[in-house]
Amino acid sequence: MELAQIASLFEKAVAEIGKVVVGQEELVEATLVALFCEGNVLIEGVPGLGKTLFVNTLSRALTCDFGRIQFTPDLMPSDLTGHSIYNAQEQQFTFNPGPIFTNLLLADEINRAPAKTQSALLEAMQERQVTVDGKSYPLARPYITIATQNPLEQEGTYPLPEAQLDRFMFKLLIDYPVIEQERRILTHYAEGRDNRDLTQFNLQPVMTGDDVVAIQEAIVKIIIEPSIVNYISDVIAKTRAWHTISVGASPRAGVHILLAARAMAACRGRDFVVPDDVKELAPWVLRHRLRLRPDAEIEGVLADDVIREVLDTVEAPRQ
Repeated sequence: MELAQIASLFEKAVAEIGKVVVGQEELVEATLVALFCEGNVLIEGVPGLGKTLFVNTLSRALTCDFGRIQFTPDLMPSDLTGHSIYNAQEQQFTFNPGPIFTNLLLADEINRAPAKTQSALLEAMQERQVTVDGKSYPLARPYITIATQNPLEQEGTYPLPEAQLDRFMFKLLIDYPVIEQERRILTHYAEGRDNRDLTQFNLQPVMTGDDVVAIQEAIVKIIIEPSIVNYISDVIAKTRAWHTISVGASPRAGVHILLAARAMAACRGRDFVVPDDVKELAPWVLRHRLRLRPDAEIEGVLADDVIREVLDTVEAPRQ
């Protein structure tokens, strides 16, 4: 697929989603970038900001299979992966696939489920396959897990373990809309449109699953100079020696920045990565991977603040 076509499809998808989702430009663009480089996304925000609405709208803009799982404390791993059922007529077990076998998976309120259920996603997120009863079943391409969680209510929740957090390419934070956006949301309802019925918004699919796979294969050709590779590695190394960070970024973080930078460059219509791509992506990739020192947390220091400080101290290559 040509670069111009990738950029065009990206812009059309953003515009189509914008028919329903008011504002949240970073959320929309970042999720599409993650989809194009086979990454997974964790979305965090208070209730009512449109996290689930966004994913539902994204599924309409793409002609891909869509599955939603509402995570609850009693959800079992087999409720995700599926299970084997004994067929008395054939006298053998047959596998009944679970909702994880889809292209676009919404894991709603992922921190509501216990660790053993959360871990059922790990293999799918990392290896794009599911193993049940000793047999592995590949997931169809494209595949992306988009998980949501509420940062306020901690009662009855199970915080995601570090190993699972590291599987998410991006952690995206969404906030309240500004007043103009709030008025546009209310105008939708005043005009008789209801977000629960997306057919009222005249959404048109702009990409097929094959288009997404073609984009994933095309972005591998995006040029990334050795100076950019060194810049990424310098940023990652700096997080491991920073005075307010107790646990720095893993090598997977650097890989995710590199892969996402290629996808972002393609979406911007460029066949090469620039330092600004790395700077824009760094908070999305690093904010859930860094563990701050207790004294920094007590003082109210945020991961995003530390990331900006790190970026300011690492010299970017000149283009």
